[in-house]
Amino acid sequence: MKLHPNAKTTPYTRELLAERILRLGWAVSDASQAAGISERTAYRWLARYRAEGPQGLRDRPCTAHRIARTSRLRVQRIERLRRRHRLTGAQIGRRLAMPRSTVASVLKRLGLERLSRLEPKAPVVRYERDRPGELLHLDTKKLGRFRRVGHRITGDRQRRHRRGGWEFAHVCIDDHSRLAYVEVLADERAETAVAFLQRALRWYRKQGIQAERIMTDNGGCYVSRAFREACRQHEVRHLRTRPYRPQTNGKAERFIQTMLREWAYQRPYRTSNQRRKQLDPWLRYYNRERPHSALTGKPPYERIRRSR
Repeated sequence: MKLHPNAKTTPYTRELLAERILRLGWAVSDASQAAGISERTAYRWLARYRAEGPQGLRDRPCTAHRIARTSRLRVQRIERLRRRHRLTGAQIGRRLAMPRSTVASVLKRLGLERLSRLEPKAPVVRYERDRPGELLHLDTKKLGRFRRVGHRITGDRQRRHRRGGWEFAHVCIDDHSRLAYVEVLADERAETAVAFLQRALRWYRKQGIQAERIMTDNGGCYVSRAFREACRQHEVRHLRTRPYRPQTNGKAERFIQTMLREWAYQRPYRTSNQRRKQLDPWLRYYNRERPHSALTGKPPYERIRRSR
């Protein structure tokens, strides 16, 4: 048993304390003062020496000698209240007259410490269209304008500056090839989204891709009449994701994560204008050179060439 690093006594000094009191007739107050401990501690070591002898002066583990186990019936009731009524640990404790900490430990042992664990996760459905242009994913990402390096890069939140407003990255990515087209625009209004769609479709046609369907979320610019009319004019079918199911448009969401990590926040740009100028070089790298894990390590243009 290891001694505590701040312990004032050892088994030897404790035995010396007991001998001074029992054999030499020292007062407990004098013996405790000489050992540098309180009288209460001296009485405790003296009692253990009288009961067990020198063996009782050794350090002991501070673990409990007895640990009360929650009965199986109580565990079953806790689980039933959690699953059927979705009660919190505090509510279950009040209903069963049990400490909240005990209920929490039981729930953790059952794997039910979070309410989200009560419902199994929906299986991940992965899909990929068979040919380029069969489905294009559209989305937007709001980015802050700035005139100097911000706290995301420097980590310094003390120095603040006046907000420069927002700009929006409009993203379009082909489901089959992952070929991406991006523009940073001033807003995400309907007319802006329509103009971006037209330029994106024109750019994909130059790459030999004729769009058949597009998928968006339920943002205001995408559910507008102008956007619906633009889809009709270009003879593309407009699909929208289910509410609260962003994973349906997962390829656009995943591309945005990559774009933010490798372009927007990759290095400390001095201004948002400088960041915007670096978008086209990075996009060319992404489409022509960057290995894509879903394409067996090939860039998107490689799959376009193979599809022709």
